[in-house]
Amino acid sequence: MAATGPAPLLPAEAEALVRALQGTELRDAGGQGWLQQHECVEKLNMHAILSASAGQEQLLTELLVTYAKIPVLIGELISVEIWKHKIFPVLCQLEDFKPRSTFPIYVVLHHEASIINLLETVFFYKEICESAEDSILDLIDYCHRKLTLLAARSINGQTVELRPEDLASPSSMQELQKQAETMEFEISLKALSVLRFITDQVESLPLSALTRMLNTHNLPCLLVELVEHCPWSCREAGKLKKFENGAWHVVPPEDQVKMTKLDGQVWLALLNLLLSPECQRKYRFDGFNKSQLLKVPVIWDHILKKNAGKWEAIAKHQVKRVFSPTEEELKLQARRWAQTYSLDMMEALAPDKPRCRVCGVVAAKRCSRCRNEWYCTRACQVQHWQKHKAACNLMAGELRRADDP
Repeated sequence: MAATGPAPLLPAEAEALVRALQGTELRDAGGQGWLQQHECVEKLNMHAILSASAGQEQLLTELLVTYAKIPVLIGELISVEIWKHKIFPVLCQLEDFKPRSTFPIYVVLHHEASIINLLETVFFYKEICESAEDSILDLIDYCHRKLTLLAARSINGQTVELRPEDLASPSSMQELQKQAETMEFEISLKALSVLRFITDQVESLPLSALTRMLNTHNLPCLLVELVEHCPWSCREAGKLKKFENGAWHVVPPEDQVKMTKLDGQVWLALLNLLLSPECQRKYRFDGFNKSQLLKVPVIWDHILKKNAGKWEAIAKHQVKRVFSPTEEELKLQARRWAQTYSLDMMEALAPDKPRCRVCGVVAAKRCSRCRNEWYCTRACQVQHWQKHKAACNLMAGELRRADDP
């Protein structure tokens, strides 16, 4: 019998994870309670992708609406965005901070990507957009910030592609900064998709959301910039490359005029914002409409005001309490992640074949000890061993413990 791939969560499991979602404090990022929330988000994110591919995502949508968790996810999204801009740079500048492992910090950085990916999967549905309520304003502002950075990067001719030589940096914190930059590019592309899904629902959005998109941020002009400069496309050595499914690909000449999914997202968002009767309609400035139009996002400002002047103190607190774990704590966390990220699940979610950790070509050989890294040849595996050794020993030990009865 042919082996089947991993199945989505059972309804009871999905409901328990959704109900467990709750907001966290910025100061607690990376701590044990926060990590439990991150695990919930990761499992729901993987469940959403598998369910969507099987056409069974309606259950998760209903759960998120029923338990009013979309505002919670948006709040967490903006909280980790602020952490990345305010706390992470401080951590990188602390001269006496030499973490045994940068993985706990990477998990916090990756949290933003996990949430925006989950939102991208579920925001296709009208009821999800409506259930965001006033937090939709904060999400629109978030998408605007991401697309502004994306447009600025493309205007300056910058493209983001993490190469094997970038990973050979002598400082692990420097490597983490490069990974964060790459992650930021992919997060911005997810934000574009989320924004497009929001514009699909212009007829049911509150007046304040329409005003935010059309007047406050002038999103049509920003989208035109993305059409003109196309940050997911570049030329390298005379060849056209486009970013699709999480990687850059050389486009053959016969396909260069074809529209990609990202191109389509921009054009659909423009269509919704410029041609929708709801967006073209003139508003009457009576008392009710004025109160609606003058609503402003609150999550970003609330977190900034609450933590203003405390960024360095929070960073030092997290260095001491969160990002300097003992060997035993690292092993415990590795065991938890081994349970969350099963190899079968990861392979089912991967859009492309695994690639060599050293040279980036399609790989067929996996490290037999930790089963986590891929290589194209024995030579590449030997070359990478000194960098991979510590993580390999850690993961291999936890895999052995997990396999023991």
